[in-house]
Amino acid sequence: MAREPRIGLPGVPQHVVQRGNNRQPCFYNEHDFIRFLEILHQALLVNDCALHAFVLMTNHVHMLVTPKSGDGVTRLMRDIGRSYVRYFNDTYRRTGTLWEGRFKSSLIDSERYCLACYRYIEMNSVRARMVSEPAEYNWSSYHTNALGEPSDLITPHEQWIALGRDEHSRRQAYCALFSGQVSKEDLESIRYGMRKCLPVGGAEFRQHVETTLGIRLGTGKRGRRWKR
Repeated sequence: MAREPRIGLPGVPQHVVQRGNNRQPCFYNEHDFIRFLEILHQALLVNDCALHAFVLMTNHVHMLVTPKSGDGVTRLMRDIGRSYVRYFNDTYRRTGTLWEGRFKSSLIDSERYCLACYRYIEMNSVRARMVSEPAEYNWSSYHTNALGEPSDLITPHEQWIALGRDEHSRRQAYCALFSGQVSKEDLESIRYGMRKCLPVGGAEFRQHVETTLGIRLGTGKRGRRWKR
């Protein structure tokens, strides 16, 4: 069966998830995390992509990325995969695949879901009960987006910039977003879009994607099977 083409638009953020094969770890120690971030930084520059949020879990990765070209995220993930898998296999004297098939991605409606996706990603370690607060987890963008730690990796999205008039007020407003949980509706929308690789947004956003790409988006749901 032929692979379905990736859906990508220049300037539209994508929520990207790459999982370890069979839920196996893809990071064993601090050096692995650091090496992945070094590879990610170089791949972002080469492929002209902006990273807004990320979290590196032990067996998977979440990122919010805006490419400048329609296939920018595909090229980004290809380059990361090649370099990191080579490093990982050489380091741990292993062969074969590291990732669970193709990465998953979904276009994100900036106005409606961008900041919700930021929070979804950076709260991953809390939902996994690894820590009680996102600031306690070292391997996420929360330390930059909320606490102001310098990072060559992170490019603020315009929705983050719109939170305040200066960096201090923006960080304060961003931290305040974490005082409550991501709504159940937003969680379900983000998760469903990721599982089905469908855009996350309202009808107008979906129509924009369809019109721009000249495609018809499905719902990701199976239709009724009719007997012949």
